[in-house]
Amino acid sequence: MRLKILSASLILMLAACDQHAAPTSDKPLSVGVVTLHSEPVTLFTQLPGRTTAVRTAEVRPQVSGIILKRLFKEGAEVKAGDPLYQIDPASYQAAYDKAEATLVNANKLAQRYKPLAAAHAISGQTYDDAVAAAREAQADLETARVNLNYTKVRAPIAGHIGRSLSTEGALVTNGQSSYLTTIQQLDPIYVDVSESSQDLLRQRRALAEGKLKAAGDNAAAVKLKLEDGSAYEQEGRLEFSEVTVDQGTGSVTLRAVFPNPQRVLLPGMFVHASFPQGVADQGILAPQEAIMHDTKGKPYVFVVQADNSVAQQSITTGEMIGDKWLVTSGLKASDRVVVDGLQDVRSGSRVQPTEAQAKAAPQANLTTTDPSAQ
Repeated sequence: MRLKILSASLILMLAACDQHAAPTSDKPLSVGVVTLHSEPVTLFTQLPGRTTAVRTAEVRPQVSGIILKRLFKEGAEVKAGDPLYQIDPASYQAAYDKAEATLVNANKLAQRYKPLAAAHAISGQTYDDAVAAAREAQADLETARVNLNYTKVRAPIAGHIGRSLSTEGALVTNGQSSYLTTIQQLDPIYVDVSESSQDLLRQRRALAEGKLKAAGDNAAAVKLKLEDGSAYEQEGRLEFSEVTVDQGTGSVTLRAVFPNPQRVLLPGMFVHASFPQGVADQGILAPQEAIMHDTKGKPYVFVVQADNSVAQQSITTGEMIGDKWLVTSGLKASDRVVVDGLQDVRSGSRVQPTEAQAKAAPQANLTTTDPSAQ
């Protein structure tokens, strides 16, 4: 009898436990959500490229001779016309002096023949030859003067001069293939990048179909990311785009110019340039923390429906802008996506949503492409 009473008590206790546990399973989960909205979004394309000096001059001698002295400091800034090398001028000075003396004699002879020709004491041809000889002597003197000036090798452009490849005592010749040094203009500086012709056609098609609008006055503005991942402070501007597609790479070359007052950018550096493609008027930006990927790498989010139940929604993404992904399909304005409490959420779960605090917008506006969206 006592055993029956204990069994009945145990059954009643288990039933009571079940009654208390049942409400717990129906308790909605507390999650943080972000309500999406549409906004104009400027889309950028990020392309790798190289920096190139605006001007590069290879300094070569224009006369032959022995270098007597180097007149510049390697790695310094020089101005156009600054002397760089002194070539031995002795033979050129002698040639100049000889040409000068020849000119003086030719001019005196022509002056002496002039009244004689007028009096018909000499033939007109003799006088004409004397005048021609004087003019030839003048040209020879000018040539000698030019060659004498060329013994001092000067900077053809202003810029940053490199190391010297010739030292004092070296013999240099006019027309030699090797250069003495190089000068490069670093401010401003070019950035050359390549964009595939397919991407260019896709962008133009999107603009023609109205999916994108032109970027407006800021269409030519370009931003730069350096080799170490940091953003370059100065903003550049698109100079031009090639009209010919490279047959080997199937790409088009774009050139931007950047101010470089601090000489941060050096020729040959590898960089990433961010070019504006256009503006999506009704762009949807989803927080990065809301987007997950399935076993196949496809992105999805959890959306809180009107009855506070959760549904898993597959999406496709485009560019990443700051800490948010541009959603090209799968979401619309006013959708609530879960950003906090994702570890406990399952499709069909009932939740108690709370609007999550918005994060501060990042300063950088460089974009990347989501590989899972391909």
